[in-house]
Amino acid sequence: MAAVKTASVLAFERKLANSDGLLLAGNWSDIDSNSKWQPIALQEKAVRGTISNRQKNAVLNDPAKLDQEVNKANLQKVDTAALPFDCDTLKVVFSLRVLGDLATPSACNSPDYQEVLSNTIKSYISEQSFATLAHRYASNLANGRFLWRNRVGAEDIKVRITQVTKEGETAWTFDGYDLSLRDFDYQSNDLKALASAIEQGLASDQFTYLKVEAFVKLGEGQEVFPSQELVLDPEKDNSKNQNRKSKVLYDIDGTAALHSQKIGNAIRTVDTWYQGADEVGPISAEPFGSVTSRGKAYRSNKDDFYTLFDKWMEKGQAPALDQQHYVIANLIRGGVFGK
Repeated sequence: MAAVKTASVLAFERKLANSDGLLLAGNWSDIDSNSKWQPIALQEKAVRGTISNRQKNAVLNDPAKLDQEVNKANLQKVDTAALPFDCDTLKVVFSLRVLGDLATPSACNSPDYQEVLSNTIKSYISEQSFATLAHRYASNLANGRFLWRNRVGAEDIKVRITQVTKEGETAWTFDGYDLSLRDFDYQSNDLKALASAIEQGLASDQFTYLKVEAFVKLGEGQEVFPSQELVLDPEKDNSKNQNRKSKVLYDIDGTAALHSQKIGNAIRTVDTWYQGADEVGPISAEPFGSVTSRGKAYRSNKDDFYTLFDKWMEKGQAPALDQQHYVIANLIRGGVFGK
């Protein structure tokens, strides 16, 4: 293969195009009745909290100063969301389109490079298809990983995934606790069928459309956890500092919701091919293996996306098969990868 240089303009659109997720409330006994689920609204609380942050040594070593400090009121306004007291189950709904034509970038200003890129990706698809990645994406839908904190401590979790086509609908139902969050070893006929539908969407020019409904039995009145909004400039956002909320939650037209980015991150948590994966478990497919909640980049030892990708495309040095899956997962993720 002739050596080529990475195009200065190179971008891929994301191939797993999911919507935001809406949070609804109902009862476990009404899982099969769509009419009995109501939107969960955000509520504002004003609380008088305690001072619990670390203090300077000068304060800690002086009991009088410490008493004075902790007696100050920690006044807060926060958004919260919870199930009503006549509902015991959270329902999260979103849609997912799986798109194909991965071999064609959305932008590339080098025809020679694009030819090499296209041939390399087509060769991967021909030899490996998308079976490995599709199985992992399907597993992350079936186990309810996208529920994040809402999954913790649930009595029961059911995930119903419906493929919608011109011919009709096909639905699969999974028990979220049957599948581990630490590996992708679980196999079943329904999971194989879901993975096959995702693989078909990735491998063809016909997209796959899925409706996802997750039911989480938490208990009556229990708190639920929508996405939290990032307030970039709180002073500008609200000049009256005492009225500013310390926690702002995400909603869509008054219904508590999860960001599409948060759901997408969970779906593409498929990378177990990095160093240290046995201890940490799967992480999202990211160019540097970034996990911001841990403050660490797990792919910084010459196994990051750009190093593997450039060697593969520019020099024809194909990485190990596991790392090929990782590189392709990043292209499915989408992004700007130009030189």
